Amino acid sequence: MKLHLIFIGNQFVYNRSLKEYVLRRIENESLFISFTTYFKSNDNSLFLYLEERLNSCDKIIIITSKKNFSTIGKLICTVTSDNQVLNADMLIPQKASLFEPRSYLLEYNNTIVNVMQIDEGELMPQVLMPSNETQATVYVVEEKEDMLVTVLTPIAQMYEVSFSVTQEVEGFSRIDISSKRYGEISKFIYGAKKLLPKKLIVSANIITYIIEKLSSVGKKVSFAESCTGGLLAYYFTQENGASKILDGSLVTYSNDLKENWLAVSNQTLRAYGAVSANVVEEMSEGVMNVSSADYTISISGIAGDGGGSIEKPVGTVYIGVRSKSEHLQVHLLLHGDRNYIQHQSALYAIKMLLLIDKETFF
Repeated sequence: MKLHLIFIGNQFVYNRSLKEYVLRRIENESLFISFTTYFKSNDNSLFLYLEERLNSCDKIIIITSKKNFSTIGKLICTVTSDNQVLNADMLIPQKASLFEPRSYLLEYNNTIVNVMQIDEGELMPQVLMPSNETQATVYVVEEKEDMLVTVLTPIAQMYEVSFSVTQEVEGFSRIDISSKRYGEISKFIYGAKKLLPKKLIVSANIITYIIEKLSSVGKKVSFAESCTGGLLAYYFTQENGASKILDGSLVTYSNDLKENWLAVSNQTLRAYGAVSANVVEEMSEGVMNVSSADYTISISGIAGDGGGSIEKPVGTVYIGVRSKSEHLQVHLLLHGDRNYIQHQSALYAIKMLLLIDKETFF
């Protein structure tokens, strides 16, 4: 059964942060959304669309506002020949099999529907939609996608699990695993870990994993960002526990701040330019001296959409990662629009952090 997510209300069309909050909560329930549809308030085509979907034999999650919550219930009752009743201080279809405040679940002609009400500034109600499959996620570094498929397919066949490989950036892949039985997934992961002992991380959230690992050994990290503008710091601070391991991030966009905050030499800047291996190396050293962190990451590049040249085209990015004993650096030529280049840069930096201390992270 495929999962269809339906947003009903203008706030879900225009309020990006509210919409993304809802999506995160649903995905955290290990529910895979097959497709998403949006309806603005008072859309006259909604009734016919709901009638069609309620006969689709799929799973449907409907997200709506308080203003439209009762109306959606009426439309569902019209399609299913039901009546609304008062339960948990809300009007819901009488045939609803399960309900919590602002959320109810019903089944109709092999279609399962979970209707939820949320408005701006509210906590999302409980997701009642059941998941038929047990799922897990692992991350792998320094392996190509086709090689991972070749290596892991025999193990997957042995334990009757399915998996898919998604490349985050070059040499950094996410593997999503599913099965009807969790015990088989754990055996698959155990077999994969034996084949890839210093390359595989068992975690659905790589940032949370890094936070837990560094917390357990009492180590910290700091960043010096230019073209990513604080995005790398945001990746960490959006997760609980970031304050245990993150000293901070210096967004040194101008050359003046690279000099004054990070002690990048004016001579280096003049000779090589802000987007260069030499400057990124001095940035990583400078932020380590300022913060006394155990690891630092520095990023400088040309994210676009303009600003490139023949020598340094848009997508040119330098990343440096430093520990107390080692310094890794890479020169990338990334492709995409400004935001995609920024995100690729941050993800590549995270991969490099994992690689600079395999003993800690693997």
